[in-house]
Amino acid sequence: MILIRILIRRSIWMVNRGARDVVEAAPRGDAPHVPVLLRPILAQTSPISGTWLDGTFGAGGYTRALLDAGAGTVIAVDQDPAVFQMAKSWADDYGARLVTVAANFADLDQAGQNLAGVVLDLGVSSMQLDQAERGFSFMHDGPLDMRMSQSGATAADLVNAASEAELADILFQYGEERASRRIAAAIIKARPLRTTAELVAVITSVIPGKKGQSHPATRSFQALRIAVNDELGALIRGLEAAERALAPGGWLAVVTFHSLEDRVVKRFLQSRSAVSQGSRYAPEQQSAAPTFELQGRKAIKAGADEVAQNPRARSASLRLAKRTSAAARPSDWASLGLPGLVFR
Repeated sequence: MILIRILIRRSIWMVNRGARDVVEAAPRGDAPHVPVLLRPILAQTSPISGTWLDGTFGAGGYTRALLDAGAGTVIAVDQDPAVFQMAKSWADDYGARLVTVAANFADLDQAGQNLAGVVLDLGVSSMQLDQAERGFSFMHDGPLDMRMSQSGATAADLVNAASEAELADILFQYGEERASRRIAAAIIKARPLRTTAELVAVITSVIPGKKGQSHPATRSFQALRIAVNDELGALIRGLEAAERALAPGGWLAVVTFHSLEDRVVKRFLQSRSAVSQGSRYAPEQQSAAPTFELQGRKAIKAGADEVAQNPRARSASLRLAKRTSAAARPSDWASLGLPGLVFR
């Protein structure tokens, strides 16, 4: 415990010194969040018109761009209740063309139908990372929270109640952390943990940081955030909801920031762009027609200019697809080929 206290003090000192991992780097000032890969979205979906849905409103960057580009209406959806307060300062510019809905994008088809487009920018936003009290960042000392909706169980609840095996599985599956078992064992010994600095101290006691590499807590914080918010389960439900909500010819644009998210999106769109012969999970589904047309086989990546202006874009991938007129398919998560992932 003496070692843990020393490491906690060291972690807080690093935070106060202003150290910041490049993974969390983001522009600061009047625009806390810069829309990533916005240009290719606008270029490939032009001309923009009709009703669009921004399923991850955040700071409103995509919403404003879509409205300025010609969308008749944008339905702005976000599960974080704090984001819409900020939007009030500019919402009057668009009047009734902007509709805000406090909800998880997993239920986006309840917010709108016959949509011309759906945009999803996944993961944690820059402004959430910058708020120490939200507990998302390993570079700010604050309560171990990580809840995007600000309701339900926190990351502290998870790390203090889960078994060692459950913690190891979460860190390995959602963070692809090779040292998951050692970190889980260290967490069990150090419990209870209440702050981000305490958790960082435990992680760095197992895997000390090395110069030139990402912060040793990066993968663990990602894993816990995904688990707390059921992000991958919400993503699959959101993709299926978009399939139901989009009009024929409507666009689906999804921006991801790590391999797990991109893998889900890629396999979902692959499964929906091919003729389905049904499965033992949905035997009544026979020779279902493709519901999406892929726009390119590979994900779109940010160019050097965008990365230089917005470091967050470095790890971003954009996948675009156009909705066909075929009927939406029944849910069939097994067809995505992700047996190792556990969804609540």
